[in-house]
Amino acid sequence: MSRIAVLDDYQGVALDMADWSQVSAQAEVVVFNDHISDADAVADRLRGFDIVCAMRERTPFFRGLLAKLPDLKLLITTGPRNASIDVAAANERGITVCHTASLATGTPELTWALILALARRIPLEFANMRDGRWQTTMGADLAGKTLGILGLGRLGSRVARVATAFGMSVISWSQNLTDERADECGAARVSKEELLTRSDFMTIHLVLSERTCGLIGAEQLARMKASAYLINTSRGPIVQESALVDAIRQGVIAGAGLDVYDVEPLPADHPYRNLPNVVLTPHIGYVTGESYRLFYGEVVENIEAWLAGTPIRILNP
Repeated sequence: MSRIAVLDDYQGVALDMADWSQVSAQAEVVVFNDHISDADAVADRLRGFDIVCAMRERTPFFRGLLAKLPDLKLLITTGPRNASIDVAAANERGITVCHTASLATGTPELTWALILALARRIPLEFANMRDGRWQTTMGADLAGKTLGILGLGRLGSRVARVATAFGMSVISWSQNLTDERADECGAARVSKEELLTRSDFMTIHLVLSERTCGLIGAEQLARMKASAYLINTSRGPIVQESALVDAIRQGVIAGAGLDVYDVEPLPADHPYRNLPNVVLTPHIGYVTGESYRLFYGEVVENIEAWLAGTPIRILNP
C-alpha cells in the first residue's frame, strides 16, 4: 500500500478541504501539522513515503533532500509553480512532480488589507482601543496618492484595478512591461527609478528568480519618499531584509506591510516583530477556504490519477 505524507498543514484542515475517501481506500494518508526546516529531519520524517504533498514553498525539495528520499515517486505542489522544488533533480530520480491551479484573488485582496492598515494605522489604533485610548494618530487618504506596482502580471493587474477605485494614480515597472500592457491595467509604465521616487505606496508582485532576488536593497529604498510605504506579498527574498529593517529604523521610508519573509515561519526574535510601523501577516495571501479547497481538491485528483497510472498536471513531463 502506498504511503502519502501531507506536509505543513498548519491549520489542520487538509482532510476537510477535499474528499480523500478513494485515496484513503488505496493508501495510508499521514498529515503533518508542524513544520520542520532541517533537511535531515525532513528526510527522516519522509522516509518510507512514496507520495508527498507539499503546500507551496513551505518545505523546499532541493537535490540534496531528494537524494535522501529513495522511496519518493510522486511529489505534488499546490499552485502552478514552486521555486523550492528542484524539478531537474526529480527528473533524474524518476520522481513525477505534479501541481495544482491557484486562485488570483487572495493575494491582491491581502495587499489592499495591508495598504489600508498602514494608511489608517489600524493595528495601532486597535491596540490603543483595547488599552482604553481614543484617536491617538492621524491616517492618510489614498485618494490622490500614487501606487507603484513592481510587476503587472496576474496579481499586480488586480491590485491596479482596485487602486483606480480609490482615486489613486497607478504607475508600474518590470523588465518586460510594455506600454500596451500597462494601459490595459489602468497604469502608466515608468522606469524603475521613477517608480521608486514617485510611489507613496510601492507593492511587489514579481516571481522570485535569480533576476529578482535582492531587487530592492538599501540603494533602492534610499530613493523612495520618507513618507512612502513598501508592501510585499510576493516573496521575501525580493527585498533585502537587513536593508529594509535599517531603512525603517532610520526613517528612510515610513514603514512596510509584509506577508512574506526570507525564513518562514518568521523567527520569534526577528527585528520585524518589534518595529512599530510595520504590519505583519504570516504568509496568508493564499490562505483562504476557497484557495485551500482548490488546492487540496486537485491534490486528491492528482493522487488518484497517479495511482491509476495516468498522472495529470505534470510539471516535469
